[in-house]
Amino acid sequence: MVSREGSRAQTVLARACLLIATGFHLGRIPRAPGTLGSLAALLMFLPFRSLPLTVHLVVVTLLVALGVFAAGRAEAALGAKDPPVVIIDEIVGCWAALVAIPPSFPPLLAAFALFRLFDISKPFPADRAERLPGGWGIMLDDLVAAMYANLSVRLFWG
Repeated sequence: MVSREGSRAQTVLARACLLIATGFHLGRIPRAPGTLGSLAALLMFLPFRSLPLTVHLVVVTLLVALGVFAAGRAEAALGAKDPPVVIIDEIVGCWAALVAIPPSFPPLLAAFALFRLFDISKPFPADRAERLPGGWGIMLDDLVAAMYANLSVRLFWG
């Protein structure tokens, strides 16, 4: 039997996970929530674009861990596989796509656009990663898309 305090703590945790997973409710906007989440990530990234690579890698690593946890909890709470309102994967994926990209607007916009293209098209192995259970499947396909976008831009802008 769960105590009232335990139940309240679970409710607070579930709400916090939903808040994080939906990008503070940005994912609840009915049109193009994934693109909005990616755009939010781009805008959040801009003031930090000149920070050292190690800082970006630590941030992405922490956000991936938080995203896996929150997205998995949100998926269970919403009762749907990879629900569209869950956009933490797009936020973290877009941020990862922007890491180590030349900090001017053309390559950053290219990384954003390519990330959306690869996230939507799900090239191998993103299509396989998407099938993983819970938060792992939600997050990892976007990280594969981020890797493809990042490498494409870095090859072009070398």
